[in-house]
Amino acid sequence: MRVDLDVESVGLDGLPRFQRAEFHARRLLRLAYGLAGLGLLAFILALFVMLFSSTSLWSAVLVNNAAALWLVVAGLQSAYWCARWRAQTLVAERGAGVVGQPPEEEESAPAQAPGWYERLLGRISGSGSSLLTQVGLPTLWLGGWALLVMFAVKMVWNLNLVGSNLGPTGNVAGGISLLLAFGLLVLERQLSHELTAEWPEAESLAQLTRVAIACLLLSALCLFFSTPDRIWPARLAVLMGLLPGLVALELLLRALTSLFSPRNERIEPRLLAQSFMAGLLRWPPQPLLALQNELHNRFGIDLRQIWAFTYMRRAFLPVMGVVVALGWMLTGVHEIPMQGRGIYERFGKPVEVFGPGLHAGLPWPFGRVLAVENGVVHELATSVTEGNAAEQVREPAEGPAPLSANRLWDASHINENSQVIASSTGDPSGTGSSAQKQSFQIVNMDVRFVYRIGMTDQAAMAATYNSADVPTLIRSTASRVLVHDFASRTLDQLLGEQRATLSADIGNAVQADLRTLDSGVEILATVVESIHPPAGAANAYHGVQAAQISAQALISRERGAASEQSNLAQLNASVAQDQATAGAREVLATAQGADLRFSAERQAYAHAGQAFLLEQYLTQLSQGLAHAKLLVLDHRLGGDTAPTIDLRTFTLPADPTAPRKAVH
Repeated sequence: MRVDLDVESVGLDGLPRFQRAEFHARRLLRLAYGLAGLGLLAFILALFVMLFSSTSLWSAVLVNNAAALWLVVAGLQSAYWCARWRAQTLVAERGAGVVGQPPEEEESAPAQAPGWYERLLGRISGSGSSLLTQVGLPTLWLGGWALLVMFAVKMVWNLNLVGSNLGPTGNVAGGISLLLAFGLLVLERQLSHELTAEWPEAESLAQLTRVAIACLLLSALCLFFSTPDRIWPARLAVLMGLLPGLVALELLLRALTSLFSPRNERIEPRLLAQSFMAGLLRWPPQPLLALQNELHNRFGIDLRQIWAFTYMRRAFLPVMGVVVALGWMLTGVHEIPMQGRGIYERFGKPVEVFGPGLHAGLPWPFGRVLAVENGVVHELATSVTEGNAAEQVREPAEGPAPLSANRLWDASHINENSQVIASSTGDPSGTGSSAQKQSFQIVNMDVRFVYRIGMTDQAAMAATYNSADVPTLIRSTASRVLVHDFASRTLDQLLGEQRATLSADIGNAVQADLRTLDSGVEILATVVESIHPPAGAANAYHGVQAAQISAQALISRERGAASEQSNLAQLNASVAQDQATAGAREVLATAQGADLRFSAERQAYAHAGQAFLLEQYLTQLSQGLAHAKLLVLDHRLGGDTAPTIDLRTFTLPADPTAPRKAVH
């Protein structure tokens, strides 16, 4: 209600809202202080709870209730400004006789002229006062309360809260919430029964009070039924913050739009803290009636005088019934995309598998279609945590390689997990007998599976009804297979084995287990990205490898030297043996030849006698004198002088000391 109180206005004592303005102002101020204190206490308790547990149900309940109480405080304060204006106006009329005329200022003694600093402060103060007068203190307070409520609701907005067992404390807190709700209900009933002529703002305050009552009742419900196995109390405790949040948003918009309305101290102010959202909290709900009254009060538009709207109101229920029935019938028409399939359930029993296209069946809830993938290929890493992985940043094509492409052993990757394998300690032969493998080793591996839902109808139904989470099933099965398969493998075998063979073995084992579980999943490929020791042991493992290589090289060199010496000794022994064998053979052959010649000569002597001896003598003599220089002297040679040998013509080895003889 807007009343123009100019100089000619009289009779404010006869208006009930002006008569009870002072009483309403005092009452509103006491209620505002009390509810603001309760909200502040709940907010401080919520802060203490959040210091120890940021995901507790208590923080959501306390903060949302504090926000609802602060909304009521904002409404009470806004109504207080209106009541105070009426009280001051009534006092001014009674004292001065003219409404709106300010009292005359007393003449003061002439003061000294202010300096430049005082004038600057005066200008700043005057500008601030002028701006505050134009905007209005009630508008600033209302916007501040709205922002505080929205911040509080945003602070505890977390839909990931889980249920908790509050015990007797929750029951006591729920009882306190019901007592506070009862007290506010009494206040709401009093405000609702106030006459508009006596208190125009009472109805709007009653609507804001219903918001706090609804939040308190919902809080008591959450506190009474909160258990670890129930999630809905925690969800409800968070979602009930939507009600005060929406009301606060509306109040903030009203405060912003009021900035464009000119302020006049001579015109009675109206309540800014009016909420259309809070006005919907009535029974039975009448949103159209509330909208109609709002249009009639604000813009003077009476929708009841328009025939079209009257006809729409009468035909609304039949038309809405036909639309609802048609929409319900259309729930039996299902569209299956090209990359999907659908399992049609009739009365909860699977009947057939729909392919891509349009299909008709019974409407919901008698018939429904469960979506199933149709040939969509997925890649799954055995160690990736869903929802906990960091968001990957796209690297430029021309830039350096991303860190995820680093395959060095001294770098850990998000897709790698640790695996316990057999150790070859104390087994230099590498045979891997169970009696010698008394310890274990740890390796990091990155194994990926490329899979899809089977293309048959049986596979689609098995994947839908036999497993609730296909990736989790594959990951758990793969982990079990990897533990079983790698328990008998050593690090050297894993690093030296062919990746294709290892991938095929793992894939076949996982596929066999999935087929046994009737999961309907088809493993298309198994990719072993990397297998290496942990990143922290990379340098140590490199040192061990270098030491093993050095030891093996030294052993090989010593074995080569030993083989060389052995072969050389064998060669020398063989040569000596061959030489001895050859010498013995030669001696034997010589002896056999001498024996054979002796036998022949004896037989010849037996047959020829002295002639054979002469022949042998002459033969030996001819052989001995074959290369000798002979000088034959015979006394029977004729001549006057005897033959003489001149020894001077002979050279050494003639002995010069020997006595010389003449040879005749």
